Amino acid sequence: MDWLARLESPQNALAALTAMITPSVLISACGALIFSTSSRLGRVVDRVRTLSEKFEAIAKNPEADEMASDRRQLVFEQLDRQTSRARLIQRAMVAFYTALGIFVATSVAIAVIAAVARSFTWIAVVLGVVGGLFMLYGSVLLVIESRMAMGAITSEMDFVWKVGKRYAGGELNEARGGPATWLGKKIG
Repeated sequence: MDWLARLESPQNALAALTAMITPSVLISACGALIFSTSSRLGRVVDRVRTLSEKFEAIAKNPEADEMASDRRQLVFEQLDRQTSRARLIQRAMVAFYTALGIFVATSVAIAVIAAVARSFTWIAVVLGVVGGLFMLYGSVLLVIESRMAMGAITSEMDFVWKVGKRYAGGELNEARGGPATWLGKKIG
């Protein structure tokens, strides 16, 4: 029972417990990312439902608004963006759940290696690196998704500007800014 003697040493037991804490911090980080990512997915689902209702209203009464075709085009573009966002968020969640599982496996591997096979410490290191890579991948997906969200907001605000110019008249036409500006400079 050589492995039991190794664990009974206070230094070895403390080293094993200390090593197991690092993956626990990463597990907590994954949990926070999973929570915030699922909230993002919920907002996308709500947005799709709102857009679907708008589309139904336009389809039922297209003659009520002379800009109905523009509105319909905007809704289609927004639905397309929301679909792409939902796919990215879903991939990010898979990456975060995978990282979570790998970090749990890393913590278990550290305990087993400390108790049984000290020559296999590389296994825990590899698991930790793979888990970190999955977290990085999920984070990159969320950066891309947030850029898509900004694009959706920008195109919607451009449409609102277009509608405003059409119906508000002269005072809006003379207003500073306009669609897609950043610090007073036209984008695109």
